[in-house]
Amino acid sequence: MGTAKRVLRYIRGTISYGIAYEKGKGAVLIGYCDSDWSGSKDDMRSTSGYAFNLGSGVFSWASIKQSNVALLTAEAEYMSATEATAQAMWLRFVLSDFGEEQVEPTQLLCDNTSAIAISKNPVHHHKTRHINRRFHFVRDALQNGEIDLLYCKTEEQLADIFTKSLARDRFEYLRKALGIISAQHLEGSVGV
Repeated sequence: MGTAKRVLRYIRGTISYGIAYEKGKGAVLIGYCDSDWSGSKDDMRSTSGYAFNLGSGVFSWASIKQSNVALLTAEAEYMSATEATAQAMWLRFVLSDFGEEQVEPTQLLCDNTSAIAISKNPVHHHKTRHINRRFHFVRDALQNGEIDLLYCKTEEQLADIFTKSLARDRFEYLRKALGIISAQHLEGSVGV
């Protein structure tokens, strides 16, 4: 009940927040994916999340996926990258329908070098054979040039906001980096 009250207080306090989109910015899709390994104190499951940036605005989704298997950190991050890859491919399809075809591979930024190595090097397959085959979808997307899984520093990982509890200053920094601002900052900036 305490958690529910906390969520409702947060919603009430941020009801005027939204995402600002600037006219004339390019529509280049960039994704961020992250996982909180065994972050659930109740059942030690991992939680993953991802965010996508499109030009000046951000599409943000919190994909709360929890694994029933005890995983290593790299495996949890790899599964998070796979979920984000599926979302990136769907967004690429939608953007193409709107005339904003993504010619270059969509950059997907991950803060775990081992997860990137697993996705790019099939030699590691024997070490990851217990991972369900559906999570190896990211390898196909890499080979087809639809995504490019790249490393980013943990400090620059925008998807952290979806996967773990953060200090207030870190939370506010990531919220701003996602493009979420108060409507008060937009007064007078909308023209017809």
